[in-house]
Amino acid sequence: MNNEQEEMGGIRGGVSFFRNFATVMRLKTKATSPERPRRNGVLALSPLLVMAVLFVALGLLLGDFGRVSLPMVFVLTAVYALFTLRGLPLESRITVFSRGAGESDLLLMVWIFVFAGAFAASAKAMGAVEATVNLTLSLLPPWLILPGLFLSACLISLAIGTSVGTTVALTPIAMDLAAPTGLSAPLLVAAAVGGAFFGDNLSFISDTTVVATRTQGCRMRDKFRTNMWIALPAATVTFLIYMYVGQGASAEVGSVGEANGWLVLPYAVVLALAIAGINVLSVLALGVVLTGAVGLLTGRCDVASWLSASGNGILGMSETILVALLAGGLLAVIRRGGGITWVVRGLTRRVRTARGAELSIAALVSLTNLCTANNTVAILSVGTLAKAIAQKFGVDPRRTASLLDTFSCCVQGLIPYGAQLLIASGLAVYAGTGAHVRSTEIIPYLFYPVLLGVSALVWIFLKGRKSHR
Repeated sequence: MNNEQEEMGGIRGGVSFFRNFATVMRLKTKATSPERPRRNGVLALSPLLVMAVLFVALGLLLGDFGRVSLPMVFVLTAVYALFTLRGLPLESRITVFSRGAGESDLLLMVWIFVFAGAFAASAKAMGAVEATVNLTLSLLPPWLILPGLFLSACLISLAIGTSVGTTVALTPIAMDLAAPTGLSAPLLVAAAVGGAFFGDNLSFISDTTVVATRTQGCRMRDKFRTNMWIALPAATVTFLIYMYVGQGASAEVGSVGEANGWLVLPYAVVLALAIAGINVLSVLALGVVLTGAVGLLTGRCDVASWLSASGNGILGMSETILVALLAGGLLAVIRRGGGITWVVRGLTRRVRTARGAELSIAALVSLTNLCTANNTVAILSVGTLAKAIAQKFGVDPRRTASLLDTFSCCVQGLIPYGAQLLIASGLAVYAGTGAHVRSTEIIPYLFYPVLLGVSALVWIFLKGRKSHR
């Protein structure tokens, strides 16, 4: 009897020990586990609304959306976003933001921006842009000047990766062609601006392509091949429209300048290697070296001017880099607060197919671009949300990246307060009068952004049939 009592007492003691041990471990885990904010989807997502309101309000206050400082808008939004993380001390909120801004994929994107800026600027400094324009226009008869200008814009933007840079380079040329050809100045400027969005949507060194592919986790080469099925039909139809409209051009077009094929070589090499699937950083680094070599051999630049141009190109990307870092931190805060989960559930509540998911992604980036008037910022702002929607409905990352890039370019190409149209209007000056072509005069002739959107919608309905299970 005594032995049984002792045995039962030992068992009770063991059970009591394990209970106390489990209690201590639960308390220890609770004390040492990472702090978690209280979830509130609407509040967590509100920074995106604040960002849009700030941009619109500042644009109206300044009377010019082009004067609005995007880094400042993001800084103010980031400060507000930190206060949405309820239940965390300030130090922990800042840590969440900093980790988001320092993610490895984002920093790789920054490196791509650095090399892309150096390549684009050094190539322009040694005359590659002008050579590409001249080479294209010199091969065309006068009645093909209008579609040729569009084609030049497509090739240049594909090579240099920026619609803004292409618009800056070609708008003065478009205005110079108006008088001798007898074509409308807004029509010629629209051909240049419209073609600029072709490369902005497809180029391997375009910031929109970089952001779209990095946020969706796909290779640039794969996105390029997928995106071509949207962009190429739209560009072909646009070229044919400009060919028809431009038939009345006169033959009194003078020399278009030097068409040196060697100066186009860096663009051709970078494009070929990127399509071949070579690492984009390696391709861009080679492109920078190649621009210097071609510039030295042709006497278009020396070592000092080449290095200076490359450095200025990197500095020119500083705002984009800063916005990318701030956007990464901002989205990390939104994700930590439950905003991404909330918006995905809201957008996909009635979505049952991959096609519906793709349409919701297209609407999301389009609305964001209307508010921010910057296609890169729009993709940065909703890239994580789009990826979550795509994963939920089994949408291929290549398709998601293409949709983000395409629809942001469509909207950006048609808003009169976008950077491209504002710059085009500022550079499009009528000779003699000094009057400017208004952005609203250019929009009716911007066939490519409209057709790009139509092509993308057709692409969605033809291929986005997979049902969600």
